[in-house]
Amino acid sequence: MRVLFQGDSITDAGRSREDLTDLGPGYPRYAAALLRERYPQQEWTFINRGISGNRTGDLLARWQEDCIDLQPDLISILIGINDTWRAFDSNNPTSVERFEENYRRLLEETRAHTHAKILMLEPFVLHNTPDKNAWRADLDPKIQAVRRLAWQYADAYVPLDGLFAAACMEQGPLYWTADGVHPVEAGARRIAAYYADAAARLL
Repeated sequence: MRVLFQGDSITDAGRSREDLTDLGPGYPRYAAALLRERYPQQEWTFINRGISGNRTGDLLARWQEDCIDLQPDLISILIGINDTWRAFDSNNPTSVERFEENYRRLLEETRAHTHAKILMLEPFVLHNTPDKNAWRADLDPKIQAVRRLAWQYADAYVPLDGLFAAACMEQGPLYWTADGVHPVEAGARRIAAYYADAAARLL
């Protein structure tokens, strides 16, 4: 079973570019460990191709090399927060329409050129600073777009924004993320647990 993790810095998590087997210290590492533990009889290959700073357009530009050519059995995609973030830190927004078009093309190419099961994870932001609260007007319509696409293309879906909103009732946002976006260990482990439960339904 070849599992491909795709996305931005949340998936990248500082993985080594020199060691192509390195999953980094983020949720892919913990998700892989959970799946190996639960299914020791399964032969696993885990690949992390998350790249920090990526938006949907960046994924689209490298999709042939970093998805299609790898021919995964299962691909997970967590993308979208930078499509919002760049509107606020670089005045370089991605419209909801462009975001949804880019994401749809990723999914259509995956369906057309691989036999992979598709696990989609929705982008999220935790409200631990006032500036992150302002992101909601841009991010929420993109989350709705991801959900629309999931209904059409996904074999499994993890609604991270809603799940973390609930998790913040247990522990505050800083327990899960350093800045409302990038998970600390507890947040990475929580994503991995959601991931492993969703992936298990696709085996």
